[in-house]
Amino acid sequence: MSITDFQKLGVGLSSFGCFFLAFGVLLYFDSVLLAFGNILLLAGLTIIIGLRSTFSFFFQRSKLKGTSFFLGGVLIVLMRWPILGMMLEVYGFMSLFRAFLPVVSGLLGSLANIPFLSVLLHRLGGSKPSTV
Repeated sequence: MSITDFQKLGVGLSSFGCFFLAFGVLLYFDSVLLAFGNILLLAGLTIIIGLRSTFSFFFQRSKLKGTSFFLGGVLIVLMRWPILGMMLEVYGFMSLFRAFLPVVSGLLGSLANIPFLSVLLHRLGGSKPSTV
């Protein structure tokens, strides 16, 4: 699978969006950083997968509730109510990606089988790894 230069730009925008969202949360829900992060993240996602695919994903009949909460949260953040907006966004995100969350948890569970990471995770957890 090849990635075009346009899609690389989308990955960069999405990365900066995630950075600004995380930085906005770390700075006690700074509404300007959160709004900028939301705009960059949505623009990057649209550039990566395309306008038609983005609309078809977000506006499926089964995902309208999650989409309305997510985009409503973005709108609330843009109106400078960051805590309420982020709560709505998180609920909408969880509703949108509900079917994908078991895959993510399975992936995170398989990280314990990687030799270096299993030792690191056990040290962070405070227990010793079992030697086989």
